[in-house]
Amino acid sequence: MTTAAFAEAAAKAHKLWGGRFKGGGTAPQFDALNNSIGVDIRLWPFDVELSKAWAMALYGAGVLTIAECNDIERGLNAVGQRLAAGVQPTASDEDVHTLIDRLLHEEVGEVASKLHTGRSRNDQVATATRMWSMDAAGQLDAAVRQLQQVMVDQAHGLETSLMPSYTHLQRAIPVSAAHWLLAHFWPLERDRARLRAAAKSAAVLPLGSGAAAGCAYPISRTLLQGTLGFDAVTSNSIDAVSDRDFVAELLFAAALIGGHLSRLAEDLIIYGSSEFGFVQFGDRFTSGSSMMPQKRNPDALELARGSAARMLGDLTTLLATVKGLPSSYNKDLQDDKRIVFDAVDTLLLVLPAVAGALAECTFRGDRMRAALSSTMMATDLADYLVRKGATFREAHGAVGQLVRLCEERGTELHALPFAEFAQVHHAFDDDVFDALSAFRSVEHREVEGGTGPSAVRAQLEAAQRALDSTIR
Repeated sequence: MTTAAFAEAAAKAHKLWGGRFKGGGTAPQFDALNNSIGVDIRLWPFDVELSKAWAMALYGAGVLTIAECNDIERGLNAVGQRLAAGVQPTASDEDVHTLIDRLLHEEVGEVASKLHTGRSRNDQVATATRMWSMDAAGQLDAAVRQLQQVMVDQAHGLETSLMPSYTHLQRAIPVSAAHWLLAHFWPLERDRARLRAAAKSAAVLPLGSGAAAGCAYPISRTLLQGTLGFDAVTSNSIDAVSDRDFVAELLFAAALIGGHLSRLAEDLIIYGSSEFGFVQFGDRFTSGSSMMPQKRNPDALELARGSAARMLGDLTTLLATVKGLPSSYNKDLQDDKRIVFDAVDTLLLVLPAVAGALAECTFRGDRMRAALSSTMMATDLADYLVRKGATFREAHGAVGQLVRLCEERGTELHALPFAEFAQVHHAFDDDVFDALSAFRSVEHREVEGGTGPSAVRAQLEAAQRALDSTIR
């Protein structure tokens, strides 16, 4: 037999379909488009696991004898070992299910042909993808937690370091640097909640739905659910094989994580510039210039910022794919795995890099303090007048006059003589200059969630407690 004839025979032998087609095989151009083995091969551990559970379900339904069930389980264990050792697919392997079917036939012979009884690749791949998604959500949760722990560790050293806060990228009010850093912790904590929700959404078992109408054999879906670690079974077989909401939810969580990492990266990049100098980057997560010897470039952070756009694109791609599909399974859904694999893989590269870059950052308390100015305490000055009995609107107007005077003279509030304060409002007294202290400003803001010393300590404790929980 020639090589070409052997390949064609092998392709026919290992297809899971084709009885109603004439001989000659599919066109190579179609195979190149249709075959998904290069993408979905990574589902093999989950496909092997669900196939073992399916064999037991078939035994319970009277389709397999206990000896056949044991042979198939033994064969699937051997297939798993071969795949773990790196066995490669052949040209005849259309997808991961075909690959495992072929290898199982090699291990146990014709009894392997009974395993596909009552199931379809439609419910099979939906189940494997859900299992992969639950596992991926757990991996992402662990990676997010590692970054959050770095934030908490760094924040402990920044409680007494003061820096400007910013709105519209303009200096606003002094805050603890720990308070600024923890402002990036809580979005990630919300992301962890979304990952938990995505994992729960995925934990609904479609196996037993068949191609679209359900299984014709009395298998126990409840037993399958418990064996495979799902929380529930799907309610409708048509919906079950085409539902990719759980993929969209995981992609949404990934896109938001990417967005939050991008905002953290942007802050650090800005604060690490020479113009700010609040942050000094380390050596292990930065690079130099091929031309300018003095450069230290925050490449890990820039790549994190850029990756957010890619994850947004993955989410948009899936939503655009599913919006116009008719009910039940359509081959368009084959690309869901390429999309979600890309998003999760990207995040699992980005998260440790951002954690490493942040961990080796040195925060320059002296540069932060130097960026504080008494004019930033304008709000505190207005609050001072309110405590003296003025309305806030009245106080706001009076302090605004003083700020305008400072701008005209090119000076700061603390440099104005007391007479200027007394002229704009009679409630100003000799203690007015105490209100222009950055430390006093921070100390006044002890409300829960504020930047006061006690509030920040409480926030750090709450952050550490949040890290003690896991996704499952």
